Amino acid sequence: MNVSVIGAGYVGLVQAAGLAALGHRVVIGEIDAERVHTLEGGDSPFREPGLAELLKSGTLAGTLQFTTDNVAAIKSARIVFLTLPTPEGADGAADLSIVEGVVDEIGGKLEPGTVLVLKSTVPVGTADRVQEHLDQVGTSGIVVVSNPEFLAEGSAVSDFMTPSRIVIGARVREAADVLADVYQGLDAPVVFTDPTSAEMIKYASNAYLATRVTFGNAIANVCEAIGADVMDVLRGMGHDERIGHHFMKPGPGFGGSCFPKDTKALVSIARAAGYRFSLLEGVIEVNEAQHHLVVDKVRAAAGGDLTGKTVGMLGLAYKAGTADLRGSPALELARLIHAAGAKVHAFDPAVQSELADIVMVGSTMEAARGADVLLIATEWPEFAEMDVEAVGELLAGDAVVDARNLLDPAVVRSAGLRYWGVGR
Repeated sequence: MNVSVIGAGYVGLVQAAGLAALGHRVVIGEIDAERVHTLEGGDSPFREPGLAELLKSGTLAGTLQFTTDNVAAIKSARIVFLTLPTPEGADGAADLSIVEGVVDEIGGKLEPGTVLVLKSTVPVGTADRVQEHLDQVGTSGIVVVSNPEFLAEGSAVSDFMTPSRIVIGARVREAADVLADVYQGLDAPVVFTDPTSAEMIKYASNAYLATRVTFGNAIANVCEAIGADVMDVLRGMGHDERIGHHFMKPGPGFGGSCFPKDTKALVSIARAAGYRFSLLEGVIEVNEAQHHLVVDKVRAAAGGDLTGKTVGMLGLAYKAGTADLRGSPALELARLIHAAGAKVHAFDPAVQSELADIVMVGSTMEAARGADVLLIATEWPEFAEMDVEAVGELLAGDAVVDARNLLDPAVVRSAGLRYWGVGR
């Protein structure tokens, strides 16, 4: 099938490379000429396991092509996927200006019978509004379908190839069947529904996972207050098959490009519909408070005042396996620590860019050298395996704040260091 993907961001590239691997002919439209040049060379513009190999394979085979001309990209396409940014607006709602601009750009150029697929996370009701807009401007024979993505950074390629489900929201069954055909070869249940429900499935899924993360952190804070060990508590809870172990590991709060934005967007969607989503408002409030609780631990470890102190920081990406800093709780911790008067010396295995108010160093040991407090902020496996005694010799102070509970407290204390975890 001839397929077009508009937007060579994270979702778009995984979608395009995955469809090319399934045997389709895919053209990507991307306005960033520098990114297109990188892709034409067979390289990935960002770190994601397996993506560079898929891109190179599709490019060499001729099943994956790139252009800066969106109109040229959709020529002869049976299906057009929109994988465009929907950033958080000032009021917490998703900003649809980029999506709307592209719809206006290509709407009149789509061939009758084309299926236009909204892959971006958009407010509930967007697919119907786009359909109405296209109908009003005289574009005939185009069916707008919602097909939300469920990709996690660090496992996006495997998430595409072995999805937990494929959600297709359409008001015309023939269009839904065409979209289902493009995913033939993937072993996953297909959920056929209307566009509004499909859009809500994405928001509800992310809101629930964010709530689980926040619940784990809230339980950790109670455990710490009463003297229980949250790791044992959550392990004991997780053996109940109704609960499970996933998404309840304590830490500095959820982050990334989706959870913070989507939870606020769903609160805004509910408010516009006349419902106050107080549960999710509480999740957002507790998550933001978690940042300050971790900084309070760092402050206590530094003797009660961070002014003039140096904090060695391990990790800046929002989670291990990615270089993504969007919505990173680690980056927020660094900002708050610097605002409290401390210097931040940080190391992350994947982050190379220079960042304001942060001194970037090249290793775990360099981050520890001369630091009054060592803070573990991202759960990179190499941090769990570091030589604690060697680190202790480099520290100016004697405190480790483990915001990811990566280390064994007994091992840290046996090295003569003080240990702060989350809920331990």
